[in-house]
Amino acid sequence: MAKKWLPSPEHADTLSLNALRSLVTGLLERSQQAEARLEKLEADNIQLREENAALRLDNTRLKLENQRLRDEIARLKNLPPRPPFRASGMDKATDSKPGDQQPSKKKPRGPKLDVKRVSRQEILRINAPAGSRFKGYKSVYVRDLVLKAELVHYRRECWVTPDGKTVLAALPAGIIGGYGANLRRLCLMLHAQGQVTTARLTTLLNDIGLDISKRQIVRLLTRQLDGFVAEDAAVLHAGLVSSSYVTVDDTGARHSHNPCYATHIGGPNFTVFRTTKSKSRLNFLSLLRGGYQDYVLNDAAFEYLKERRADAAVTAGLRALEPQRFCNQVPFLAHLADKGINIFDRQEIGTLAEAGLWGAIRHHGLVGNMVIVSDDAGQFRVGNHALCWVHGERLLQKLMPATAKEERLLTMVRDLVWRFYKALKAYKQNPSLQSAPAFRRRFDRIFTLRTGYEALDKLLERLHRRKNELLKVLEHPDIPLHTNASENDLRTFVTKRKISGGTMSEDGRVARDVMLGLMKTCQKLGLSFYHFLGDRLGIGKGHAVPPLPAIILARA
Repeated sequence: MAKKWLPSPEHADTLSLNALRSLVTGLLERSQQAEARLEKLEADNIQLREENAALRLDNTRLKLENQRLRDEIARLKNLPPRPPFRASGMDKATDSKPGDQQPSKKKPRGPKLDVKRVSRQEILRINAPAGSRFKGYKSVYVRDLVLKAELVHYRRECWVTPDGKTVLAALPAGIIGGYGANLRRLCLMLHAQGQVTTARLTTLLNDIGLDISKRQIVRLLTRQLDGFVAEDAAVLHAGLVSSSYVTVDDTGARHSHNPCYATHIGGPNFTVFRTTKSKSRLNFLSLLRGGYQDYVLNDAAFEYLKERRADAAVTAGLRALEPQRFCNQVPFLAHLADKGINIFDRQEIGTLAEAGLWGAIRHHGLVGNMVIVSDDAGQFRVGNHALCWVHGERLLQKLMPATAKEERLLTMVRDLVWRFYKALKAYKQNPSLQSAPAFRRRFDRIFTLRTGYEALDKLLERLHRRKNELLKVLEHPDIPLHTNASENDLRTFVTKRKISGGTMSEDGRVARDVMLGLMKTCQKLGLSFYHFLGDRLGIGKGHAVPPLPAIILARA
């Protein structure tokens, strides 16, 4: 169709009436055609939006279905399910920029810092030509490691006393089953800190020239660790007494072919791991008891029952004028049975047992006003509790909006949360009681928003109910805003689980928990784990390491 010619509207004042009528008619036709094309584009746009929304919903359903299938595969393979979301970047994104930080003094670096520890000096000579002049020496420091197998023959003197008793000369400290302390220190360090399996340790030592079996290496790693176990228990006690806060978390663990749980309790100066069959609140309280076995019904126990809304009649029947202390679980349950309580009712007896444990914790002066920072797992919600902001923000990240509007609303809320989190980090650097009310009002404004996105509104309402736990940092500026420290410590445990699998014997379980905990504690205290092992095994000459609990208490 040929394009119809129209006169230019710029010279409309010189046109005749017919030409002007023709111009207006043409412009009207063009306008109608443009309106028709616009209506068609709008209809296409609406259709594309509907198709896009449908594809978003289908994509969300496919993601959920894919995650369910992955979880089912993991369950059939006895593997932990993978989370359907990425790690939150809120903490790193809200860090202060390098330009905002004050320049700190650089730590000296380089290979010349250890020249005072020269162990051997050699003079290298040269046959100089006749007539040469001696100009002194040029020093070169070479760092090397001497690793060789030794078979030492000890001839022990044997005497018989006048009364007929046999006296035998003692072996040097640290010898177990024909193997020396240096070998044991190397095995403990490589297995715990280097994540080397017992099979690879066997191959390594045999290649060096030491005749040893895998079974013997297992004995060196798991037997006669009483001193380390006692120090690990003392580290937990010292940490619970002196720390202003702890971060807690747990992960799966295998023991004797059964699923178990490894609980991490860590502070700024200590770390402990405990593997148990349960991850309940009762189990967590028993760990916070710090190795004691008693149950105590005192004011703290009854206050705990009140918070848990226990039966008032049962609580009144257990009250006494003086605190009641029971040496272990057996007399405690017998006392409850004498009071007419059904000790086979797991729900009722569980709350009472938790109260008895909490009373024992307070009786021994543990925890105190210490803040327990967790990821909102129910078993950790005891005492002075604070929530991890990273896990709270992760709940927002897990939402899957179905429309563009819901996505914009979610992005807006996450941006508000990130900005508020950055302000809290700045508050930690310069805390001020006068600014705390402003933070609480700002928190209310963010988490009382109602956007019309139902899932987002329910989550905001849920987080607003945990206001006191999320804003605990306003009262205790020294506590962290997240549980990243626990997750970093647990990463070592998870790596160990992936490399070595689970444990079979009780000695192996205790050895794994104790050695990993002591290794992490040494790292936090800035101590060499190698020198720590040498000092405890009696071979650390020149590298004495004080008791770890004493260092923790001194730094509190």
